[in-house]
Amino acid sequence: MTGSEAITKEPARIRVVIVDDHEIVRSGLATFLRVVHDLELVGEAGTGEEGVRLCERVQPDVVLMDMVMPGMDGVAATSALRDKCPHTRVIALTSFPEEDLVQRALVAGATGYLLKNVSSTELASAIRATHADKPVLAPEAAQALIQRTTRHSPGQDLTAREREVLKLLVSGLSNRAIAERLIVSPSTVDYHVSNILGKLGAATRTEAVAIAIQHHIVD
Repeated sequence: MTGSEAITKEPARIRVVIVDDHEIVRSGLATFLRVVHDLELVGEAGTGEEGVRLCERVQPDVVLMDMVMPGMDGVAATSALRDKCPHTRVIALTSFPEEDLVQRALVAGATGYLLKNVSSTELASAIRATHADKPVLAPEAAQALIQRTTRHSPGQDLTAREREVLKLLVSGLSNRAIAERLIVSPSTVDYHVSNILGKLGAATRTEAVAIAIQHHIVD
């Protein structure tokens, strides 16, 4: 093939589904997604049940999930998606930064938690980060999580190796990537991550990263 015949292929766009029971919210998000060059709206749903069925069908990269919906709420829908669409990442997008709701969303499997007053630029960046499996938390959500640990200074009982692993978690590395960086087995990293979660009182990697950042546990 000559140079004139070569075709430059653009990177695949990030495929996004919106799940929200408010039509005006879905409309606003849909308008935003249609004008961002590397994002593609592939479906909308007004209930949790509908959202799960839609995602099973279209297998999106990222779901913008409202947390408070009648019937199957966002927490239940997120949990269902973790089983049915394991490669789909979920951003909880809600008006409520309550500690319990943030905790339940992250435990259910959400990679990010943002408030609906987020700017379009911040939302686009969050979708890209979530697609790369990097945790994204609104400051209000992170603060809500930190309130669980205000009775003591978290991280004091971490070993030097656990701090090293936590620092790499904060950098966004997966367990396998951490294992390669530290030249240890993936199972060893899994063990360290489990210990870190327990010592920080975190339910998920995302929550552990938020605690580490807020309390300056690692540099």
